[in-house]
Amino acid sequence: MRNPAPEPSSVTVDSVTKSVEVGSTVNITATVEPPEADQSITFSSSDEAVATVTAAGVVTGVAAGTATITVTSKEKSTVKADVTITVTGSK
Repeated sequence: MRNPAPEPSSVTVDSVTKSVEVGSTVNITATVEPPEADQSITFSSSDEAVATVTAAGVVTGVAAGTATITVTSKEKSTVKADVTITVTGSK
């Protein structure tokens, strides 16, 4: 009998802060710990008028300001990490 996969204990992101210009994109890379846990995650934006995010973690700057992208484990919704996105006006 196979042992069940361990529960997710944390979400790790490549950076807790990122900057992007209006109309440009930046990627968020995230992993679930431990590596044997379900790696399924979701991304959500605190303010889609400032920054939107795709299911793949691609953030698009919409308007100047700050938004928080929350990366959450699909298996355990209390396991999450935040990335603060600062959107600057285009050059």
